[in-house]
Amino acid sequence: MTCLQASWSSRHSKLRVLIPKTRGFASSVQSVVLRPYQQSCLDACHAALNAGMTRIGVSLPTGAGKTTVFTTLLSQIPSPKQSPGASRSLIIVNSIELARQAAAQAEVIHSDWKVEIEQGTKHKATGLADVTIATYQTLLQPQRLAKFRPEDLKVIIIDEAHHAAAPSYRRILSHFDPSIKNLDPTFQPPSPPHLIPIIGFSATFSRHDGLALGSVFERIVYHRDFLDMIKEQWLCDVRFTSVKASINLQGVIVNTRTGDFNAASLAHIINTDTINHLVVRAWLDRASDRKSTLVFCVNLAHVRQLTKAFQDFGVEARCLHSGTPENERRALITDFKAGNCPVLVNCAILTEGADIPNIDCVIIARPTRSRNVFAQMIGRGMRQSPATGKIDCRIIDFVDSTSRVSGVISVPTLFGLDPSEVIDDESTADLKARAESAISRNLGDIPANSDTRDDIPEPTSITYLDYDDPFALVNGFSGAPHISRLSPNAWVGCGNNIHVLECLGKGYMRIEPVPEDEGNPAHFRATYTEATMHASSAKQLRISPFMRKRLIMSAESLPDAIKGCDTYVTQKVFRGTLALGLLRNSRWRQAPATHSQKAFINKRRGKRAMDRGGVVEATEKLTKGEAANIITRLKHGAYSYFEKKAKEERKELQVAEKERLRIARETVQVGPLNSP
Repeated sequence: MTCLQASWSSRHSKLRVLIPKTRGFASSVQSVVLRPYQQSCLDACHAALNAGMTRIGVSLPTGAGKTTVFTTLLSQIPSPKQSPGASRSLIIVNSIELARQAAAQAEVIHSDWKVEIEQGTKHKATGLADVTIATYQTLLQPQRLAKFRPEDLKVIIIDEAHHAAAPSYRRILSHFDPSIKNLDPTFQPPSPPHLIPIIGFSATFSRHDGLALGSVFERIVYHRDFLDMIKEQWLCDVRFTSVKASINLQGVIVNTRTGDFNAASLAHIINTDTINHLVVRAWLDRASDRKSTLVFCVNLAHVRQLTKAFQDFGVEARCLHSGTPENERRALITDFKAGNCPVLVNCAILTEGADIPNIDCVIIARPTRSRNVFAQMIGRGMRQSPATGKIDCRIIDFVDSTSRVSGVISVPTLFGLDPSEVIDDESTADLKARAESAISRNLGDIPANSDTRDDIPEPTSITYLDYDDPFALVNGFSGAPHISRLSPNAWVGCGNNIHVLECLGKGYMRIEPVPEDEGNPAHFRATYTEATMHASSAKQLRISPFMRKRLIMSAESLPDAIKGCDTYVTQKVFRGTLALGLLRNSRWRQAPATHSQKAFINKRRGKRAMDRGGVVEATEKLTKGEAANIITRLKHGAYSYFEKKAKEERKELQVAEKERLRIARETVQVGPLNSP
């Protein structure tokens, strides 16, 4: 009897691999012609298993022949030494279509295997077959799962393995491996006599909803990108067309768990007569000569209305959705495979696992923020099909041309190009060349020793830098370093482009911006609020020490407003040498801060501001002028404005970090997976 070594070592020097007889299989030997990358994948799996890993993942794009790889792998994995009777294999899938495909492939490649399907009421396996393909939904039923005893299994394969981190999958897998956590607190982990290898296969081996695949798999041992597969001609060539549409995605709700658009919210923007007619016209203009077009929609209502739009233009289009009866669904797919239906419109039914090689056009009529989902959709058309005369596949997607919402995946962004790039009838090689050219331009074509200072135009505007933190130790705590170049007086910035000049107990000048409205241009407004009594007296009387503010002037620019206020204060508020006390370099401002100034600041600053990065010096070192600047800024809202702005910035940082992590989760590479 011929069998593999128990160490799982692989000795396959040729691409035509002999499938050996293992325990429980018939004696006939069949051959499978493997592609080079498929052989490399098998080698990587064997190497990982030899190294002692039992939970591994494989990332292969749609059309790469995952089923061929894992059915071949099943025959190469022997029964474990400690359990020689464990000769059965279990394949877990997420749909009956995938179950049928895997069963058919296994029977073709290994005609002597006994293959069964465990799914619903129509397919009830015995649990004794050489290979059983089961849907996870069926295995969630305890009596169905109990058919598959851990001591009888030598390996478990999970197709579309990016789903494996979901609680439903872990409930099943924990039945076979005690290291996989079951969320049921009453669950008793098994004690199998041997470790069962759990090997996951997926075209998109990542999740965008935050669930860690490391809770199931230890490591991704092999990864192949679909762009490389196209370049090496293992997948069909692709022609890309991006259609710019007036789609405003700004108000579409983003699901906080998945990071993708909420379907109902997205449908309100996408499922309109205008957009649906644009989709049909784009197909008529660019793909009407295609034999088999698959269209992806947002939801059921969108499927129905877009199908009707195609039919209204005289196109024989049919639709497929979750409510389509199984018999009708099978008939539709059979007709579509046979080329009897030029356009098939669906929603989330054929995103995964659809083996329809003749698809020669894919229309992405639903924007997505998930690279996984986008890759799955366009992957439906990448299988080669020379028998149907297929040469390439046309991919048509629709780019948001109005709001430019960040994170939306499209053909341009897939290749690292700007979303506004015009793409029409271009191949993957064309787009990769454009991306490389863009990178070269961004790196700069100017020689390092060149001097282009003469080319710099004269500035047409001035940008002012405000320090919103009232305790920021910049320019004497003024909050606006630029102000010293506009005025010799001790103006301070209070945030939001508001500037204040305290008038030594006689009130204060205030300049604030006024936005443009109803024909009036944006400008600055300057006011003077006069003090009628000392602050301590007003406090005792429980009245305001100030009169109503008085409009002094309006100015087109901040420098003009500052200049006008300085003139007003020296002519109307202070006369002669008294105005010298307003200067930034007045002698009184250099003296140490008073006790009352320090007490006021310490009370308002509190512990949180004291800990703010070590920016603030100790209160004891403040001068009167610095303390006066801080107090003025605090009284005029700088602190509350700063806190509000800081809160907004923290929120923006949290959103940006969440987005960064979401994108990082969709990046697949060989290596260990992080556990939750």
